Amino acid sequence: MPTPNSPERKRAPRLPKQAPPRVAPDEGDLDDVRVAAHDCKACPLWANATQTVFGEGPEQARIMFVGEQPGDQEDRQGHPFVGPAGQLLDRALRAAGIERGSVYLTNAVKHFKWEPRGKRRLHKKPGEAEIGACHQWLERELELVAPELVVALGATAARALLGRATPIEANRGRLMPLHGGMQVLITVHPSYLLRMPDTAREEAWRRFVQDLRIAAPFAADSRRA
Repeated sequence: MPTPNSPERKRAPRLPKQAPPRVAPDEGDLDDVRVAAHDCKACPLWANATQTVFGEGPEQARIMFVGEQPGDQEDRQGHPFVGPAGQLLDRALRAAGIERGSVYLTNAVKHFKWEPRGKRRLHKKPGEAEIGACHQWLERELELVAPELVVALGATAARALLGRATPIEANRGRLMPLHGGMQVLITVHPSYLLRMPDTAREEAWRRFVQDLRIAAPFAADSRRA
């Protein structure tokens, strides 16, 4: 099994054959890229979203968490993981011994995709084209933060990071090599736990925290020189 300092490398995942327009800047720091992402129209999702929800956290965080997309509250507030799933993630991080302020939090897709249900806006899973269009922003975040470990929260995040569909249950809870000397840890998205029946939630919570504890050693000394 690779260790936190393993030199093992893999190539970056391939983008779709018909790549979307390149709008992410190739130069500048995270703030520059964040500003550029504000006006991204590389896919149609911007039209129905309130705003771009870019990643947040220390620029030299050793751990990056990647989710699927912002939800209703994230879209309204402009910050990642502030809704019910984000609150559950906060509790799980504390249980695993990881401070939220030490990690970088982002999503594979930066705009909220939703469908109306009465007065509510319900989450709708992003498609391959939308994941591909947003990959340029995730790619720049990975380059600039350069985390040692990337935690993929759910199938969409794993797909965006590895460039292919990756079964969660068959691969969760173990370190795997990623491009650029990084490693990836796959687990479920916290929203998965929220959808579970009460009778199964306790065991699902235990397994989720157990997965995050694998990431905990990377969180030590999170601010690198």
